Amino acid sequence: MNKHTVVVFDLDDTLYNELDYLRSAYKSIAQFLEPMAWRPLYSKMFSLYRSNHNVFELLAQQYKIEIESLLNLYHNHQPEITLFDGVLEIFDAIKIKQGRIGIITDGRSKTQRAKLKSLKILKYIDKIIVSEEFGSEKPNILNFKAIESSVPGTDYFYIADNLKKDFIGPNALGWQCVALIDNGKNIHRESYKYMDAHNPLHFILDFKDLKII
Repeated sequence: MNKHTVVVFDLDDTLYNELDYLRSAYKSIAQFLEPMAWRPLYSKMFSLYRSNHNVFELLAQQYKIEIESLLNLYHNHQPEITLFDGVLEIFDAIKIKQGRIGIITDGRSKTQRAKLKSLKILKYIDKIIVSEEFGSEKPNILNFKAIESSVPGTDYFYIADNLKKDFIGPNALGWQCVALIDNGKNIHRESYKYMDAHNPLHFILDFKDLKII
């Protein structure tokens, strides 16, 4: 690795578990709806989610509140989330060797940037591509070309988790792709719906397995 190496990461379920974001949002909503006794409601909400019920629809009926208001609370709360073990060590190692770091993530601008702020990694990142801001989602190759244009390099790596869509674009550009294997808590569970041509070059169980430094 050198100053011409660019390492790009997905965000959700790659740097942290998105399920933790959902739990954080549910806690915030429960505290809003039942400020004096939010824990039983929070417990119920998470149980409903686990049982594949429409949590917001049921809450809207029970508390006579618009679903859109609940969604706003969900997307705009300040999340309580933590990085996976080993992420900061990888970031530090990349920076020590003068490599560059990027983020490509799908989602709402305010939501994704709030996550990055809560994870306290903004100081490491040279370029962030958020789908809402950029105007297209993965697997669109343009999201990855935007990194190449903004952060010139000779070697590009992409670390992500979703086999269904994450590696189509970077594979087409000749990037070296690394898949973080689902730890059993990933929210999106359709990674198996992929074609072999979309396979990453490497699979890792956690960031201690990452051998690009």
